[in-house]
Amino acid sequence: MLDKKILTNTENQSFQPQEFFNDQWKVYQKILDNNYMGHHEIYSILQELLLGYFQQPFRMLDLGCGDASFTAQALLNSTITLYQGIDLSIPALEIAKDNMAKIQCDTTFIQGDFSQFVPELILTQSNSFDAILSSFALHHLSLEQKDLIIGHIKNLLTSSGVFILIDVFRQEAEDRETYLRRYLEDIQKNWSLLTSQEYLIVKNHISTSDFPETQQCFYEISQKYSFSSFECLYEDVLNATQVLCFYR
Repeated sequence: MLDKKILTNTENQSFQPQEFFNDQWKVYQKILDNNYMGHHEIYSILQELLLGYFQQPFRMLDLGCGDASFTAQALLNSTITLYQGIDLSIPALEIAKDNMAKIQCDTTFIQGDFSQFVPELILTQSNSFDAILSSFALHHLSLEQKDLIIGHIKNLLTSSGVFILIDVFRQEAEDRETYLRRYLEDIQKNWSLLTSQEYLIVKNHISTSDFPETQQCFYEISQKYSFSSFECLYEDVLNATQVLCFYR
């Protein structure tokens, strides 16, 4: 049985999220505040998709939801009726509960590893979703894990559902080391408000935890699992961050 924890509204009432945030989280917030990863543009695209594609009530699963701050903004004025977020970080989930409180829908927040949680949902057949979102989370998995989880995601989607992947990508002729060098050089050049210590935190995280694939790789996975269509809605100027849609 998956070791997971469902957070309720009455749980951890004395919880103070800032007491638990480590240096990496604080640096990530600084990156978001300065839009270094293009979240403003990305989530504007996401909001346009959600408002245009879902005219009827819809249900969303958010894999690696973090504090859901940008997702909550994208869901404003949408027809969402149910939101389920999963993340490893309890502090982030506590803030996600507050951020999603502005959205008029049922919410559930689960602490756990989404790569294990998704297969369990398949086994229990407890839910299906019209939209499944993964934002800057899938690149931490191996290619085999990415392949398997997208296959599971296909089975969790309703007949007209869509898997939305927001993530970093290698260029087609690029290996991981070349990608890392190119991406880190851009960070050094353009993320100008990071201190030298903050840059080292970012560099260490990316160098040890980022395993991006190419867009072509994900297209081939979409073909393997017979998604009806596949499209790229956004690509940044660095050719590193993209928004991909897998339509069931």
